[in-house]
Amino acid sequence: CAISDVQAACQDVAVTQELLKEGFHRDLLVKVELGVAGEDAGGCTVAARTRLPPGIYVDPYELASLQQQNLTKAVLIPDVVDVEAPEYLATDLLVLLYMEPDPRCSRCFRAALPVHGRYHRPAEDSEEASVVLKSPEVLVCCCDAGLSAECWKPAGVEAPCSGKNGGPCQWYSLTHKPAYEESILQVPVGLRQHSSLVCVVTLLTTALCSSLILAAVCKYGDFS
Repeated sequence: CAISDVQAACQDVAVTQELLKEGFHRDLLVKVELGVAGEDAGGCTVAARTRLPPGIYVDPYELASLQQQNLTKAVLIPDVVDVEAPEYLATDLLVLLYMEPDPRCSRCFRAALPVHGRYHRPAEDSEEASVVLKSPEVLVCCCDAGLSAECWKPAGVEAPCSGKNGGPCQWYSLTHKPAYEESILQVPVGLRQHSSLVCVVTLLTTALCSSLILAAVCKYGDFS
């Protein structure tokens, strides 16, 4: 019975994530409700660790701007991201997203992070490519409080509790069952049968713009 009670307490944690907006530029919204397991989490920091596949990324410059405005807190691993790389040349990105308490719920936490879809290869018969985003891992860092060990296990995360500069502290991974195992981002892609048309239009546009620039230089340039 004790084991069943512990498992029920651990599974009482609710984790959901949503991809808001449409197109390439989205917001990732993560919500955590600690439930019974949250009774021991007073004074702790809650974070969501999620692995972004190559088809989606976080802009580190945008993230730095948001953090300066105290609108979000997150750690990127690696912290250098090629925002111009297409999906087939990119790599996975690990994000540690610090969550804020929800004022409407004492055991609830939430956080939002802007994410962006990468360009994919042209497809044969579909105008959208699917990017699968797995459910995040919930982490708890208790620098000033203790936790019951039944629902928590040490996690190898090298990051400070507060999301600010400082030495890393001990993070714990929370055993839970997500409301949805994965989310799917639909990214617009081109069709291969349009390749010739796109190349011709691009070439003509490039030639026209180059001609206009050359004509302006010849007309207004000072060659003396």
